[in-house]
Amino acid sequence: MFEMEGDEKTELQKPGGWFGVRHIQYVLLFSAALFAYLIRIAFNVGIIAMISSTPPSENITTYPDWSSKKNIMLSAFFWGYVCTQIIAGQLAEKFGPKWFLAGTFFIGSLFSILIPTFGTEFGYQGVIACRVIQGMAQGFVFPCMHNLLGKWCPIVDRAKACGFAYAGVPLGTVVAMPITGLICNSRNAGWPVAYYLFGALGIVWTLIWMMYGSDGPSHHKYISVVEKNYIMSGLQSAEDDVEKEKIPTPWLSIFTSVPFWAILINDCGESWGYWTLLTEIPSFMENILNFDIAQNSVLSALPYFVFWLLSTLMGLIADYLILMKYTTVTVSRKIFNSIAMFVPAVALVSLTFVGSTEKALTITLLVIAVGCTAGIFCGYTVNHIDLSPNFAGTLLGMANTASNFFSLLAPLYIDAVIQMTGYKETDKELWTIVFCTSAGVLAVVGIVFIVASSGEMQPWNCPDFNENKKNKKNCLI
Repeated sequence: MFEMEGDEKTELQKPGGWFGVRHIQYVLLFSAALFAYLIRIAFNVGIIAMISSTPPSENITTYPDWSSKKNIMLSAFFWGYVCTQIIAGQLAEKFGPKWFLAGTFFIGSLFSILIPTFGTEFGYQGVIACRVIQGMAQGFVFPCMHNLLGKWCPIVDRAKACGFAYAGVPLGTVVAMPITGLICNSRNAGWPVAYYLFGALGIVWTLIWMMYGSDGPSHHKYISVVEKNYIMSGLQSAEDDVEKEKIPTPWLSIFTSVPFWAILINDCGESWGYWTLLTEIPSFMENILNFDIAQNSVLSALPYFVFWLLSTLMGLIADYLILMKYTTVTVSRKIFNSIAMFVPAVALVSLTFVGSTEKALTITLLVIAVGCTAGIFCGYTVNHIDLSPNFAGTLLGMANTASNFFSLLAPLYIDAVIQMTGYKETDKELWTIVFCTSAGVLAVVGIVFIVASSGEMQPWNCPDFNENKKNKKNCLI
């Protein structure tokens, strides 16, 4: 017996065996996040080689005259990414996410392969165009994933299943950085090969997803009745009835929901901090710690390796605390979200007191700053599904749209600080400003989540919310 917040209790009859159809979906979604980030992050390392004035061999073309455009090219992905998030959530909820995820994943992968060609033919503007299109395509990935997780994850498995699926994000970073660095530093390959490789892997994933992915338990041909009932009862959601009714999105209720605003604000703040580090750690390693591109890529990936490990571990702990009734869903989400915000904030401020020659301590603090961010997967990230399984994709799309304006601004903010202060990327003072700004943002949004968030399902998740409101009935659909 598992007790939810509120008055409802549900008996979950777990199917036999340790691996079922739902686990296949989790693995597919994990690999979707992994390959999406391989494609996305390869550019953050590859661009250093693209603009290098000293390529590893004469056969590899580089564009040192693009150096002043580096941060514009880094931010270009988000120009497209912010455009498709909300519509992706809506389309996934209305028509099912499977084929939208397949089609957009193929497009994003294809334009990874095309980056070298577009760069040769159209200059840095061609690279920007590829990254914008990639951003638009990948704008569908996480709203579709969230929609699928809302249909496949019983509440007792929610944190660890979501933590496992989204662990593909840091693992993609871990894999992309060193491999891209090694390829870019190779005399026989060079930076274009990294884009070809990861784009091809994305296309292969698309084909596998088309064969084995499914919109939900009721759409899967081979799922057992026992496993389907286990998932459906654990969701507290009558999926078939919900789909028949085609629930209209309760926009006003969402926009006036304080717990949803807590998620959105945290998504914005965490995106600022995360993407400042993700896009700029390679430059920080090169300019302050004086590592070459091969060392740079390996050490830049280390924080995200810890992030990957902790994301899975924290998911297991979060679900255990809820299952054993040591905490409510709400308290669990606040604990892990606080770890994700306050620990990195302290680590980033601490970086400002460390000398540039203290390389080991600097890297340790970067590992702490990035690694502990894994708490978001048991905090605000999974909280969309807590509030509303029926509209989880739309909620994530709305929050991601807002947050990715901050992801877009993060690298441009460094350019603005350089313009205002005259500091260069080789000056420690520049990075002091950057790290303290990120720390302040993380601390503020962490406080907001403690005060305003909730782990309870919201009334507007219900198909007949307005009628229930009049009759003072509760809804768990």
